[in-house]
Amino acid sequence: MNTKYVFVTGGVASSLGKGIIAASLAKLLQARGLRVTIQKFDPYINIDPGTLNPYEHGECYVTDDGAETDLDLGHYERFLGVHTSKANNVTTGRIYNAVIRKEREGAYLGKTVQIVPHITDEIKRRMLLLGRTGKYDIVVTEVGGTVGDMESQPFIESIRQLQWELPDEDFISIHLTLVPYLRAAKELKTKPTQHSVQALQQAGVHPDIIVCRTEMPLSSDIRRKVALFCNVKPGHVIQSIDAPSIYQVPLNMEEERLDEMVLEHFGLNHLPDPDIAPLKAFLDKLYNPKKMVDIALVGKYVELQDAYKSILESFIHAGAANDCKVRVHTVQAEYVNDSNVAGKLGDMDAILVAPGFGERGLEGKIASIKYARENNVPFFGICLGMQMCIVEFARDVLGLSDAASTELHPETTNPVIDLMEDQKCTTIKGGTMRLGAYDCKLDKDSLAAKIYGTDLISERHRHRYEFNSDYLGKIEAAGMKATGRNPETGLVEIVEIPSHPFFIGVQFHPELMSTPEKPQPIFVAFVKAAIDNRIARKGSADFVAEEA
Repeated sequence: MNTKYVFVTGGVASSLGKGIIAASLAKLLQARGLRVTIQKFDPYINIDPGTLNPYEHGECYVTDDGAETDLDLGHYERFLGVHTSKANNVTTGRIYNAVIRKEREGAYLGKTVQIVPHITDEIKRRMLLLGRTGKYDIVVTEVGGTVGDMESQPFIESIRQLQWELPDEDFISIHLTLVPYLRAAKELKTKPTQHSVQALQQAGVHPDIIVCRTEMPLSSDIRRKVALFCNVKPGHVIQSIDAPSIYQVPLNMEEERLDEMVLEHFGLNHLPDPDIAPLKAFLDKLYNPKKMVDIALVGKYVELQDAYKSILESFIHAGAANDCKVRVHTVQAEYVNDSNVAGKLGDMDAILVAPGFGERGLEGKIASIKYARENNVPFFGICLGMQMCIVEFARDVLGLSDAASTELHPETTNPVIDLMEDQKCTTIKGGTMRLGAYDCKLDKDSLAAKIYGTDLISERHRHRYEFNSDYLGKIEAAGMKATGRNPETGLVEIVEIPSHPFFIGVQFHPELMSTPEKPQPIFVAFVKAAIDNRIARKGSADFVAEEA
């Protein structure tokens, strides 16, 4: 059969959950036996989000092949359990860069290069690229931004063109909008949805299905009203009501028959019902925890939860695997110091020090690590979190008072963290870090090997600086062990303190590989260590609904 294309657009407001709707639909289609992938088209002019501050656009997600992408690709991978790639995230900047490069090469034969057809042709080529590989039955495309945004117009125009270039049975358009509830009037208002669909239709795109994000159930009368004024079939207006977990949304969409409508449109209504038993089993554990722990996430971007989205999701997965509710307490590292760290972290069952860049909050991270090390609190450091646990150990245990990373203190006489050799000639910032999946060989008797159950793993990276091996002998002699190394370069990937109940730092980003059905092993072990610590401290880790 021909590859089928689903396009998901949004209106009224951002952050309505286009990525979750796209991923939920893809999950249901995949659960019926179809080969499905999702791609995200972002309207910003950056080539990728790699140079963006997390406060601007949330976390930067990294794929196996080293692409720095939008955080929605994390949702795609977590929902589908399959890996994405560079081809799954395209920005306006990438489109224009490709077109300008072709123009410089003379590819347009002297023509005036314009948005239509040259920019839209490049957008369409990329929208169809994954489908033309022959690997997928269905390609779901999410378009970032909202209808009416200036920067989104070329993407909407490209969808308009594809709407008549592709056969009707190979194309479907889904539009997500907001139906707000006005508490003063005690009623839901459909006018924002009507205006949003009107703007989309004026651009030439006619949605086949309208998904209404709402905090209150939509009555049949409201659905009929939206269908009438938005010119869609009766029954093709569905609700996406607020859910206690994003992983509930696929079940809600199945109840609303979203996947059935799409398959009917594609002529594929002969397929079996979706097998979503594993998802239901995960949700049963998530909604019915037997234990509870409090874990501190010490970072510098804590005011925006999307900045640490994959870490927070990994705790959800690991918590369910342990029949445990994980209460994550975000702690702004900038406000932590040696004098107040006990007050801020004393009630925590475990401490995670998050990744990041720059000097702000660094001393607070170091103070948090020292507190965890000296008080036998389970500790987990990721990327910069690992680097700072080495700095803290070198300062406090080895007595190297000026131990530091040359990223922040280039003049230090004890550069325990230093710029990677192959990075020293790099001047361009975007897309030049050590990115993507790399192997790591584990010491057989290490905590890491026990956690993974193997001595060779592959995890994703995003960094320029590394542990300076000149200090390895001193560090290990003092009690911190390098237990994971890249087999080709010898780069230290994991450090542990064997005498500590649970102390591990990793250079890679394990949070990028966690899914509900395959929770990341270190997170699972870390939550288990937090449970054990809570029992030791309080006598019990039993879940108490009133506290939660």
